[in-house]
Amino acid sequence: MSTTTAAAPAQPVAKQKPVKGTNNPGVSPMGKVFLYIILIALTCIFLGPILFVFMNSFKSKFELSNNPFGLPIGDTFVGLENYATGLQLSNFFSSILWSFVITIGSVTIIVMLCAMTAYYITRVKRWWTSALYYIFVFSMVIPFQMVMFPTVQVSSILGLDNPVGMMVLYLGFGAGLSVFMFAGFVKSIPIDIEEAATIDGCNPVQTYFRVVLPMLKPTAITVAILNTMWVWNDFLLPNLVLGPGSEYRTIPIVVQFLLGSNGNRDMGALMAMLVLAIIPIVIFYIFMQKYIIQGVAAGAVKG
Repeated sequence: MSTTTAAAPAQPVAKQKPVKGTNNPGVSPMGKVFLYIILIALTCIFLGPILFVFMNSFKSKFELSNNPFGLPIGDTFVGLENYATGLQLSNFFSSILWSFVITIGSVTIIVMLCAMTAYYITRVKRWWTSALYYIFVFSMVIPFQMVMFPTVQVSSILGLDNPVGMMVLYLGFGAGLSVFMFAGFVKSIPIDIEEAATIDGCNPVQTYFRVVLPMLKPTAITVAILNTMWVWNDFLLPNLVLGPGSEYRTIPIVVQFLLGSNGNRDMGALMAMLVLAIIPIVIFYIFMQKYIIQGVAAGAVKG
């Protein structure tokens, strides 16, 4: 004779509401007010210079010198006169074309080559790949001023004073951070995914382009954003390599040209050209900013 015992049905456990007065990880109202005040102050600090430039781009150069913090109202408002003067003096359209060519070309080369380099030195475990990785990391801490003059001499000898040469130089200076970020993300990719692709018949090149590269998209976008803002706004390297008299002058060189010499400066036109120079990069950043945190978090170095 066998006996069976029926199991009692499990009773759902009611969720307990947090009791007021206990440890609450939330921020107090006064803390939120203080946090908002800090954020508003930081916003004003960072946006203040941009608003200052935009406001003064509509004022005459004499009024800009007399009252730089005044609003462009009444007789001080000159409309688009500064923009027309700046475009006439600076050959701005040619400079913005070369800025786009150099920036897009440099960023494309940096993203593609650094992603492949990071994947190779991460997956191939050799002493020289580890040494190569640390060389890339070490290159990030070397000040540009230490290699500034040798760079100018080498670029002159090799004939790199042109847009293609600038792309090569930007690849050299931007590879350290880019390889570091890509390598951090590649370390987080399970090796089982690549082994499965190999079993399915993919060779190493196909595995990289069909499996690994699509997974690198968040980090690739972040690297592209950071390098775009750097290359677009860079003045020192193009000025040293291309020179102020080059036909390939970029926007920062043209803006510097508007400062003039011997006190002959049209600050109104200068402010107008600064506004035109920052518009493309601001638009690009607004559309791509959601990928920055995602890409940086994905590219964090894993243990």
